[in-house]
Amino acid sequence: MNKMKLLPVMAFRGVRQNKLVYRPYLMACFFSVFSYYLFSSLLHNDLMERLPKAAYAWLMLNLGKGLLSIILLLFLIYAGSFLQKRRRRELGLYSLLGLERKHIGIMLFWENLGLYLVSVWAGIILGFVLNKLMFLLLLRMSRLPVDVAFYFSMDAVIETLRYFAAVFLCVYVKSLWNFYRMKPTELLSESRKREKELKRIGLWTAAGVILLMCGYYISVTSKLDSMIFTDFFLAVFLVVLGTYFLFTSGSVAFLRFLKKRKNIYYRPSNQVTISGMLYRMKKNAAGLSNICIFSTMLLITLTCTVTLWTGMDQIAYYDYPYDMEASYSESSDVMEKAREKAAELSEKHGQGVGRLDDYYVMVLNCGKSEGSNAFVSAAGMEFADQFAVTLLLLDDYNRLEGQSKSLEEDEVLLYSTGSSFGYDSVNFMGVEASVREEPERIYPFPQAKNRMFNFTAQYVIVVKDRQVFDRFVSAWAVTNGVTDLEGFLHSGERRLGILLDGKETERDAFIEEWSVWCQGQQDFLRIDNGLDGRDEDRSMNGGLLFIGMVFGLLFFMCLLLIMYFKQVSEGYEDQDSFGIMRKVGMSDAEIRATIRRQILLVFFLPLAGALLHTAAGLVMVNGLLAALRFFDTGLLIRCCVGVAAVVALLYGGSYVMTAGTYYRIVRK
Repeated sequence: MNKMKLLPVMAFRGVRQNKLVYRPYLMACFFSVFSYYLFSSLLHNDLMERLPKAAYAWLMLNLGKGLLSIILLLFLIYAGSFLQKRRRRELGLYSLLGLERKHIGIMLFWENLGLYLVSVWAGIILGFVLNKLMFLLLLRMSRLPVDVAFYFSMDAVIETLRYFAAVFLCVYVKSLWNFYRMKPTELLSESRKREKELKRIGLWTAAGVILLMCGYYISVTSKLDSMIFTDFFLAVFLVVLGTYFLFTSGSVAFLRFLKKRKNIYYRPSNQVTISGMLYRMKKNAAGLSNICIFSTMLLITLTCTVTLWTGMDQIAYYDYPYDMEASYSESSDVMEKAREKAAELSEKHGQGVGRLDDYYVMVLNCGKSEGSNAFVSAAGMEFADQFAVTLLLLDDYNRLEGQSKSLEEDEVLLYSTGSSFGYDSVNFMGVEASVREEPERIYPFPQAKNRMFNFTAQYVIVVKDRQVFDRFVSAWAVTNGVTDLEGFLHSGERRLGILLDGKETERDAFIEEWSVWCQGQQDFLRIDNGLDGRDEDRSMNGGLLFIGMVFGLLFFMCLLLIMYFKQVSEGYEDQDSFGIMRKVGMSDAEIRATIRRQILLVFFLPLAGALLHTAAGLVMVNGLLAALRFFDTGLLIRCCVGVAAVVALLYGGSYVMTAGTYYRIVRK
């Protein structure tokens, strides 16, 4: 037979003979193609452009697709490298039997082409079948109008084919590079070769501990300011690097320490276990560090996803406490007519009015340094030290909160939506006042439940009457160089906010008519539709939820595949050790118990590391969620504990499934 015609047959035969590792690899490829096609198809869906308030969901999907393309490229190159390592002995044998390197390169090309074609068409068909279901799920998560129309995008198919053609080309080029740089004799021994052991293990262990501690320190001490995302990526980089160093060197150093302790090492069960673990850690530490990192990614992703899902309404109402809020100039008497109009619309639309509030405010931009009780001009101050300060009259405060408090002229109530103010007195642009009390809440000003962060925080200063109000405003105007003082004193806003009792989905008709009425009143300035604003928040957060769900599945798939590859790799390498143990007199039960103890310890070390990483990163996750206006730390911790328990069960189940493959191999 012509050699060129034989090469595709050899490629197919090679895949079939190594089906133990190629089957899970193909499943991973199917899911990768499905995930990418799903994102592309949703982005190319015309409904995403036509649906109201879908812009944020579209933006989140676009960002998620970019991140997904990077992760899939790196992961499939890693998985492809493992496959080629398993086949190096076979390729070396082909070379010794006379097959030229160019012919082996062509054979590898046919192999990758076959895997590419099977993967992309299986993944696209799966995506085609489930596309409608996933689109409806995205709409549901984003609280967007559900549209059941069928949609197929040829552009998404072409984009997917092109992307995975590039990915499989990278995998092919890397496999060629690894093949061409080695001699046939090296290929024969390479598949069973240990990963190189680091020299100067003590130095690398110390470096790993330092890097890990630095990453933890940044995570725990990070503040919710403009540097939060920079700190996040720096902490992730340090923790990943520290994890790699600790698994490759720290674990070996610890096992060597145990080996030197005679009272520990020279016990039958411990001696075999420690020696076996030392052998495994030298060889497999890099792979175990990958398992630890992917487990951490899975935990963090699912924690954020579940927390966002349970706290979505909390975020929406934090931004928009009223269904609608209208602003008027100081002289407006709109409140006198508003109650009558609200009662009329309530009867007409069958909607109860939960709150109908009016209050007079002036919002001033001020600077305040950390550790100071003084509000000064914001000019030249860092963004993190600039705050919105709202001046509010005592009568309005009592009406909003149903209180009957009183104040002296030199006293104020001072409320912070972030961290507590924490001082008995306040200096506002040179005006001194005693802080009578720091209220726990003032509706409608949002409150961060944990009060840990000051990012986007604002302060509300409640003063006795209009005379004291004008004194504070005048002090701000003089400090900031306002020339028209008289006009500025009357530039505040009278706000009218309404919150209905009925179901949010049934409030539109009332709010639409209320909006028309509000805008037709004298001295009208502007209006904010809380219903629309909440829908936009949910659209954005729904897109994040969908991305989190897909990425959670992706990380679990990566984790499962890496664990499977490690079990297969160790199974082939432990075949000889299994036989030696039997020859020296150990029973199958003793051998099985010894190996089980080693594998359990080795494979559950990454889970322990992942749980530790997640616990340390929870403060930073809390900060990142606070950037989305989610402040319920208690809910975050409960979600994290629940996710950790589920992931631990999934991890254990994955171990049991992959361990079965290991035992089948070593018995051969």
